[in-house]
Amino acid sequence: MDEIEKLAFALSHFAGLTEDDFKLSENCWLPKNYKKGDFYNLRGTVCTYFGFIVDGVFRSYTIDEKTGEEKNVFLYSTNGFVVSFKSFINQIPCDYHTQALTDASIIYIRYTDLLALYHQSHRWEKFGRLLAQEAFNVTMSRIEGFILKSPEERYLDLIKQHPDIFNNVPLYHISSYLGIQGPSLSRIRKRISGK
Repeated sequence: MDEIEKLAFALSHFAGLTEDDFKLSENCWLPKNYKKGDFYNLRGTVCTYFGFIVDGVFRSYTIDEKTGEEKNVFLYSTNGFVVSFKSFINQIPCDYHTQALTDASIIYIRYTDLLALYHQSHRWEKFGRLLAQEAFNVTMSRIEGFILKSPEERYLDLIKQHPDIFNNVPLYHISSYLGIQGPSLSRIRKRISGK
């Protein structure tokens, strides 16, 4: 399956877009490659495009102004979408940085092109609504995870959502995402592997 076919499959799975729906957008999607450490979006800038990850892992993070510590907020991986949701949907400056944690490649569409698709097709309008719902769900899951779940449960959720994450990302990034220290992550991994 080539990159465009993967994208069409993902959009069909996510929003029920048909082949004809996808053809409306085909000329709007553009490829982009990132080296490890390159930024998808910087804090304070407006996210103007929505990406499908062909290969690689990205993180969104903020920097604690007092300590200088980086705190990972979201992770995005292969065959998923990467976007600074709030910034993209509302076209306002982003509250965090989004950066490639590995070499990565995406196919992206500009905000203006997506808006044009919303006007052309009810199915693309539905896609926009589902995208907003997904943004809400992802954010609420992160908040509820910290309030209602143990670090071990958050770890298991992470494995479910990003099964290859441990092959590609240093453990300190995973610890930051889970809101725990490195030794705690090691204990969780050891406990789970012993089950």
